Order: sequence, then structure tokens, then C-alpha cells
Amino acid sequence: ALRGAGVDGLAAMQAERSFGTNILWRPLLQVARSALETYASQHQLQWIEDPSNGSADFDRNFLRLQVLPLLRQRWPHAAAAMARSAELAAQAVALLHEDDAGLLQRCQGTENALLLSELEQLATSQQSRVLRLWAKQQGLPALPANGVQAIQQQLLAAGHDQQAEFRWQQARIVRWRDQLHATAVIKPWPEGWTRHWDGTQPVDLPDGGKLLLHGAKAFDEPLQLRQRHGGERIQLPGRSHSHQLKHCLQQVGVPPWLRAQMPLLCADGKVLAAADRVISAPLQAWLQARGASLQWLPPDPVN
Repeated sequence: ALRGAGVDGLAAMQAERSFGTNILWRPLLQVARSALETYASQHQLQWIEDPSNGSADFDRNFLRLQVLPLLRQRWPHAAAAMARSAELAAQAVALLHEDDAGLLQRCQGTENALLLSELEQLATSQQSRVLRLWAKQQGLPALPANGVQAIQQQLLAAGHDQQAEFRWQQARIVRWRDQLHATAVIKPWPEGWTRHWDGTQPVDLPDGGKLLLHGAKAFDEPLQLRQRHGGERIQLPGRSHSHQLKHCLQQVGVPPWLRAQMPLLCADGKVLAAADRVISAPLQAWLQARGASLQWLPPDPVN
């Protein structure tokens, strides 16, 4: 309460909660410390005392060692009353979580993005809870106190053709194509990075991604791998002239935050492929003749 927590924080520590893909269980949470010490002594069990528990320098210990004893002098049942309040808050949280899950499902767009058209119909408080639940499900750090407000004011209010974003820690939420997309901040490539790749083994990219060749042992000769610089052109299958790669990536729906990370396969100064998303006529013919394909594993799951 002193930290300005919402109902989730007021519900205090729970005996059971989700922890990643697992369940964190605290079966002895409701058992008094004195009862545990008595049991351990009777059965000659040894335990370890955390020396920091006796220091009032920590906020939690200051409350337990100095504030709570003072409250009990005035209100003997203070601890029980606060525990009851936390229990009631936990019941409210359970109902809210059920409601949040339904609202999130309603707002769900393509590939776990959020539909702005649905999100904007919710009350401000509902938007806050849906955004926090969604970020948690995407494996991102908890949104900071100002995060929801920033998203509401900057991303929801942005024009449909704008790519507004909110960043915190190593995560970000981006508005793109009338949806909110959650992704980690991707490690940039070193300036001027390039490598020759023959396709025999998967190649590790500087940002943590990978590029693989399936269905063929190797290319006829090693190809150059590099990052986009801008202004590249590519000749697509069935076309007699080249097209701007930028426009091709837009047409196939590559998110803007991934375009700079896409590995380009080149030969003789010409772009043969942008990862596995845009492939030139010569390389497409080579792959089809061998029943082969390229596979790009981006550095971070993107929605």
C-alpha cells in the first residue's frame, strides 16, 4: 500500500501463482513462524537463518520489526485484519484476472498483436490491465508505472500511418498497421559486417538470428552475407526489371524494426535474397530446381 500498489499488490503474496510456464507453490505460507520453529525443534531439523531478516535497514523488516509491534499495541488484531484485507483483495484479483483474460482475447490481433480498434473501445482502467497482462504473456518485463499512460497517450493517439513506440528496459511496444506489437530490443549489427556463406551449415548472424539452407548441400559458390544499407534493388521472379527492396519488404509485411536486421544474400554486387522473405528470380530458379529453400530465424520472436 505504501508503494501505491493496485489491488494485485494489496493481495500480497499468494500460496500459488504462475511462474513462467510453471507454478510457484508456497504450501507453508499460512503456517505461523512459531509453529514451524516448534515443529523443526521437536523433530531435530536444522534450518538456516537469513541474517538480513534482523536488520531494519530494509523496508520490509522495518515494518515487521518496528511498525507492526506499534500497531498491535493500539490494535491487537491488526495483523489478522490486514491478512483479511489481503484475502479479500486476492478474491477481487481472481475475478479481475478472469475479466482481463476475456478482454485480451477480444483485443487479440494477428500473431499475438493487439487490435487498436478493440483496445480503444475499452475504459482506461481496462486498457491498463489488458496491456499489463499482454506484456506479461509476451515474456516482457513488467510495464513501469508510467508505461501504460505513455502507451495510451503516445501510441493509441498516434496516426494510423505512424510508427510510434514505447521502450523500457530491453523491451518495446510498437504501433504498426493499426496494431500494437511487442518485441525485445534487438542487438544492432556491427558496422560493415559481412561474411561469405556456402550454405553447408547454418550461419549465425550478429544479432542472434540464423540463416539456413534446406534441401541442398551447398550453393554452387559462396554468397556474400551483409546487412541492408538502403537503396538496394532486386529482380523478382516473372519481372523483367528490378524493384526497390524497401517496397518489396513492405508488401510482404516485414515489420519495420526487423528490416534493418534482415541478412542480404548477394553475388557480384546484386541482391539475391532478403533472408527468406524476398527472393530474386535467379536464386528462386536455383532453389526450385533442387527442391531447396532458405529459412531465416529472426533474433527475437516478433508479433
